[in-house]
Amino acid sequence: MDALKQKEAFFKDSVKKLLKLAQEAGASQAEAALNGGGGFSLTVRKNDVETIEHYDDQNLSVTVYFGKQKGSASTTDLTDESLQEAVDAAVHIAKFTLPDECAGLPDAQDLAKNWPELDLYHPWPIAIADAVVLAKNIEACALGQDQRIINSEGANLNIYQGLNVYGSSEGFLASTYASNHGLSLGLIAADKEGNMQRDFSFTEARRHEDLWSYERLAQDAVRRTLRRLNPQPLSTQNVPVIFEASIAGSLLGNYLRAVSGGALYRNSSFLLDSLGKKIFPEWFSLYDDPFIPRALGSAPFDPEGVQLKPQYLVQEGIVKTYLLSTYTARKLSMRTTGHASGAYNVKVSHDEHLTLEALIKKMHKGLLVTELMGQGVNLVTGDYSRGATGLWVEHGEVQYPVEEITIAGNLKNIFSGIVASANDIDQRGRVHVGSLLVDRMMLAGA
Repeated sequence: MDALKQKEAFFKDSVKKLLKLAQEAGASQAEAALNGGGGFSLTVRKNDVETIEHYDDQNLSVTVYFGKQKGSASTTDLTDESLQEAVDAAVHIAKFTLPDECAGLPDAQDLAKNWPELDLYHPWPIAIADAVVLAKNIEACALGQDQRIINSEGANLNIYQGLNVYGSSEGFLASTYASNHGLSLGLIAADKEGNMQRDFSFTEARRHEDLWSYERLAQDAVRRTLRRLNPQPLSTQNVPVIFEASIAGSLLGNYLRAVSGGALYRNSSFLLDSLGKKIFPEWFSLYDDPFIPRALGSAPFDPEGVQLKPQYLVQEGIVKTYLLSTYTARKLSMRTTGHASGAYNVKVSHDEHLTLEALIKKMHKGLLVTELMGQGVNLVTGDYSRGATGLWVEHGEVQYPVEEITIAGNLKNIFSGIVASANDIDQRGRVHVGSLLVDRMMLAGA
């Protein structure tokens, strides 16, 4: 039997003990979560093993409620003595906190009753020696493809599998298993004058069979690095912009943060009172599906044990729901949406026949952004300003790379100005999106 699965009964017993201890201490409600897992990561650079790290961790947290007073504590020690100490600490903290009318566990009717099998757990039984060989093969494949690739920032392999158990005094107790595996490669290229550029590529999946082959990963890293050579300056101008699929998810991530309950109840979002309003074009929708088998964002229930369901976040451009936990929903006089940890697998509407090449031709002239830098996003105002590198497009064709530029605008205008979404869907994250064309943004160059 898998070593992690042997721990499930012990983990559940530990959670049950915590809940019982909390009840004996007089708590009106309590919840506990125990997370444990293991794996390893290694990095190979220039055919030498630079690092090998093993993971074997566990963490148990407990939260108690005395009416509307809340206290939390955590421990990595699962002995009976440590469990008692954790409960005692949480109880002590609760006595010193001010009552909060929104505090407390989810209502019973919101708790998950059933969920589909999501196939999230696929341990990768690869030996360290074989993992080293694989990482070396990735790097060697890339370094041998083009003489302009002069150095490596390292090939990395990462393996992790974990077990989570969550229980509450409302009678909820369930466990979930999940695995996550990844490969990445960073490269450095130089032109004839010795001017250097860097870039990288990666692949990530629940099941190692779903990772890109090392040849594909190496080729993508080489392609991304070489296309940055010989950059040219750009003048400041207002032009259409394409966000390449690999970074388009980060653009939409700003929307997801702006409609999260925490930002909304604190009045720190530019999308206050946006429910039912048109923010995106009519053709544009965001559909959140937590139940996609083996997807990186899938989950059977949220971290509070709340029932999940596939649902539109945005439908035909209109905001259909916020992303709410139990607490933030109560602060807004609403009901939890099961998003205590954010969105799950967000599918973005797109044109199935529109390739990136066709999207570039549609733009005709403008900037294809391939990397973003900095944190220049103000969620209160929606102002957006990020450092960027990319490729300049004229006459529907890529002309040359550009760097040291800034793209800026307001997120409301950017979202409403999304013209099209291509079919080059990137599923290496929680937002499954293709390259996005925005009608106009300010480009600050030389």
